[in-house]
Amino acid sequence: MLLSPAPTSHPFPLKLLVLMVSMYPGLWSIGVQLHSAFTGSYMPGHHSILLINSPNEQAAKDIGREIMRKRLAASINILSRTSTMYYWKGELQDTTEILMLLKTKTSKIQKVIDYMRSAHPYANPEVLSFPVERGSLAYMKWMDEVIPDD
Repeated sequence: MLLSPAPTSHPFPLKLLVLMVSMYPGLWSIGVQLHSAFTGSYMPGHHSILLINSPNEQAAKDIGREIMRKRLAASINILSRTSTMYYWKGELQDTTEILMLLKTKTSKIQKVIDYMRSAHPYANPEVLSFPVERGSLAYMKWMDEVIPDD
């Protein structure tokens, strides 16, 4: 009796293919699309949420509009009047701020940070990023459509 090897679902390991493609920045989005097509989900960390505080609503809207104009985010939520406590120059501050939630591609974070350094009214603007591990596949596809690749 002649035995043949067990059939495999894919002759080339998908993870290896995605890794190879992701090593080239211009091909990263292709790797993400391949991963999405084969697994039905996005690669963890491809998208991020950024937290940014502003001193007032007008500053938040001005910053948000410019980020959107530059196509650095798919969406920005501006949450009014958060209570904030922090130390600045050795003194405890207790104030209100406007919190912005930016939904973007992880590859755009440095550009957002660079823009914040030049445009934000604070000397040391808060920009904190959190990778998106899971989420709505349709929403993440939409994010990729509205945020262009570099």
